[in-house]
Amino acid sequence: MKEPARPPAPASARSSPAPAPARPSPPARRQALDPEGPPGSTGLSGAKVDAPFDAERKLRELEFLHEFAKLLTTARNWDELMRTIVDRTTTALDVEVCSVYLMERDESCLRLAATNGLDRDQIGRVTLGLGEGLTGRAALLGRPVASPDVRVDPRFKWVPGFDQSQFVSMLSVPLPWNDTVIGVINVQATETRLFSPEEVEFLVTIGALLGGIVEKGRLQAEAEEQLQTLTALDGARAELLAVVTHELRTPLAVVRAYLDLLADAADDAAGSGAGPDPKLVGEWRSQAIGQVTRLDRLVDSILASVRGEGLAAGLARVPFDVARAVNDTIGEMAPLLREHPLRRTGTWEELVGVGDEGRFRQVLEHLLENEVKYSPEGGSVSVGASRTDGEVQIYVTDDGPGIPEAEWESVFDAYVRTATRPRGSGIGLYAARRLMNAMGGRVWLESNGYGGSRFLVAVPEMRDTSGDGGGPEAGVMSEVGSDG
Repeated sequence: MKEPARPPAPASARSSPAPAPARPSPPARRQALDPEGPPGSTGLSGAKVDAPFDAERKLRELEFLHEFAKLLTTARNWDELMRTIVDRTTTALDVEVCSVYLMERDESCLRLAATNGLDRDQIGRVTLGLGEGLTGRAALLGRPVASPDVRVDPRFKWVPGFDQSQFVSMLSVPLPWNDTVIGVINVQATETRLFSPEEVEFLVTIGALLGGIVEKGRLQAEAEEQLQTLTALDGARAELLAVVTHELRTPLAVVRAYLDLLADAADDAAGSGAGPDPKLVGEWRSQAIGQVTRLDRLVDSILASVRGEGLAAGLARVPFDVARAVNDTIGEMAPLLREHPLRRTGTWEELVGVGDEGRFRQVLEHLLENEVKYSPEGGSVSVGASRTDGEVQIYVTDDGPGIPEAEWESVFDAYVRTATRPRGSGIGLYAARRLMNAMGGRVWLESNGYGGSRFLVAVPEMRDTSGDGGGPEAGVMSEVGSDG
C-alpha cells in the first residue's frame, strides 16, 4: 500500500536555506524583509495578526495606483517618466526622498536613474554593485530590504558626495520585470521609522507596477537614442557628400581654364609659327597638376564620409601664414580671375593665424569663385586683410550689388539661394561656415561701403610673444598681377 505523503516541514525545522539564484528574482507580495539588520530591529514594525482589514486605506491606495498608472502612461519622455515616479512615490509613502536605480544591461551594477531629494547631478554617475548597500542587497535577494537607521546599519553603503546624513530610515524594493529584477526603488525619511507591513506591501505593489513601465520606457529611450545617432550619422554623410561634390567643381573649373589657356597658346603657335613660352606653359601645367592633386584629396574626403567621419574630420588647428595662403590661392585661381581685374590692398607681410590651412584655402577658393561668378562683366574683385581684435581677417568683394542685408545670415544655411544669386547648389557657403567654425574661425557678411557687401573670413592670430613689437597691423598681398 502506498505510504501517504508527508506534509511539508515548518520553516524552523528545515535544513539550511537554498542558495540565492544566480540572477535576482522578482519579489513576491507579502514577502518577508531581509532578516539581517541593525541590532534589535529588521526595519519592519510589528502588526497584530488579527488586525481588522482597513478598507479605507486600501481604497486610497487603489485610487493612488490608478492615478499613478495614468500619469506614467502619459509621460512624454524618459525624464518626465522618472520625475513622475520619484515625486509620486514620495507622496504615497510620506517620505522625503525617493530614488530609482536601474540594472546595467550587462547586470554588472545598478546605476542611479532618478532622485528627488538627493543631488540630481549624480544621476547616471552613482553606481552600486549587486549586494552592495541596501539597494544592491534588495536587487541581489529579489525582496525588500529596510533599515530604521542607516547610520548604525552595517549593510548600508555610504556614497560620499551623494548620500546625506539627515536621511535616516530607508526602504529598498526591487523592480520586477518578467523573471528578473531590472532595478530598485528606494524611499528615505529624515526620522527613525519602522516601515509597516502595509507600507512595504504598498511599495512592492508600486514596484510591480513600475517594472514593466520603466523597462518599456527605457527600451523606447534607448531606441530613440540609437535613432538619433543613426539620423545624425546619415545627416553627416549626406552633408559631406553634398559639400565634397560641390567642392569638386572648383578644381575642375580651374583645370578647364588651364586647358583653355593651353589650347589658345597652341592656336597662337600654329598661326604665328612661334611656340608658347616654355616657362609659362610649365607653370600652367604645374597649377593644373596641383588641382588634380586636390581632386584626389577630395575623393579621400568622400571615402571619409562613407566611414561616417563627417565634414570636419581631421581638421587641424596649427599656425600657418595666412598671407602666403591667400597669395598662393590667388595664383592657383588666376585663370578664373583673368577676366576680372584684381585689387589687393597692402604689401607682403607675414600674418600668422591658427587653423587648417588646406580647409582655409578651400573656403577662400569658394569665395573667390563666387565673386567671379556674380561680379558684373569686366568688374573687379577686391581682396584685403588685417589684424583685428586678435584675429587675422580676410575680405573678398566685387563691384556687384552684393547680398541684401536681410539675407546675410540665411545665405549660410544649407541649400539656400537668394534672388540676387540664384545659381549654384546652395551648399558652398554652408560648408564654408561649418569648416571655419570647426577650425576655431568664422565667416560672415558685412557692408563693403560702396553699396554692396563683402565676405570676411577670420582665424585666431598667432601672436608674437617674444617682445619685439611684432609687425604692422595691416597688409597682406604681394604685387603679383592678376594674370598670374
